[in-house]
Amino acid sequence: MKFKRGDIVEVGWRDGGHIAMLNWRGINGAPEVEPLPARLYKVTKQMPLRHAGTFLCELGLLGDGTERPSRAYPLIVRENEAVAVDRDEVLLIEDWRIRPDGTGVSPGSDPADAMIIHTINGKTSFDLSARRHERVRLRLINSCQRSVIAIKLEGIDVRVVAIDGQPSEPFQARNGAVVLAPGGRADVFVDLIAPAGTTAAILLHDGKEARTIGKLVVSSDPPIRPAPLPPAPPLPSNGLPERIELKGATRVDLALGDPQGEWVAPAKFNANAPPSFRAKKGRTVVLALTNRAAIATVFHLHGHHFRLLDRLDDGWKPFWLDTLAIEPGQTQRIAFAAEHAGRWLIESVATDWAAPRLVRWYAVE
Repeated sequence: MKFKRGDIVEVGWRDGGHIAMLNWRGINGAPEVEPLPARLYKVTKQMPLRHAGTFLCELGLLGDGTERPSRAYPLIVRENEAVAVDRDEVLLIEDWRIRPDGTGVSPGSDPADAMIIHTINGKTSFDLSARRHERVRLRLINSCQRSVIAIKLEGIDVRVVAIDGQPSEPFQARNGAVVLAPGGRADVFVDLIAPAGTTAAILLHDGKEARTIGKLVVSSDPPIRPAPLPPAPPLPSNGLPERIELKGATRVDLALGDPQGEWVAPAKFNANAPPSFRAKKGRTVVLALTNRAAIATVFHLHGHHFRLLDRLDDGWKPFWLDTLAIEPGQTQRIAFAAEHAGRWLIESVATDWAAPRLVRWYAVE
């Protein structure tokens, strides 16, 4: 799905009688397409694409324990301004649990005796050939159901230019590796300066081992230009505020992984239940997220992107996020400007295949 910033897209789902919900990651300010608060299924709605970037559409919000796992679909919204790249490639990384009889295990189910398979764009291996001095934009998407992963291009400088669909100040990925929580995205620029015939392995590390899942090859064709391009400027801004006023913010504590908490499975979501918090439109919200589970837990915020605050609560990381993995026993603080009125979902899931996906909601009024 490829569009331009400013487009308005009609979205809906028709699947022959089964209930399904489109779960959009990174789309801000479109309460009409919120999957649970708006009860979007078998309905056509309009979704404004206010921001350029790399986004994701999942079909698995109600997919825990179903007969078969579902796939996710990238949503690419191009900038209206020119971007200095020669190629633009999507790498959608997914993981699967396959039983000995060949059937798939849905997330939220016991994966005992199942084999783990990773795919890129639906294939078990991904090969990309590019000419010397070519600049390639790689849109890395972690569509693994529960796993935090690292993607590394061995021996190649990787320059990160966007995270979770929002431009960042360009920076060099440490050791050429980009770490992504489930549902996380990163846009990177890669300049091919190695000699023709050079092959760089694309490695995936899932916290247990690294494996080769593809390769990037410098072709034997003539260079695309006599010399590499100069360093790229930042991507055009989507208009998010440069600063967030933390003084006077609405502050909320949210516990993740708490079995006694108010989180529920999506199938049991009740739109009439009270929200986890309310915020006035235009107000800053600071959430203190504490992971009480025994393993890392992933938090996802709908409707708004947030800044990850520094430990002393006196500043923030120089990028925007909509998804964050939090280690057990750890508290992370995030802040966002409540720009968009509506009823918005928040999600939480532990990094274990059998763990249930849990949801709550918040209101901006």
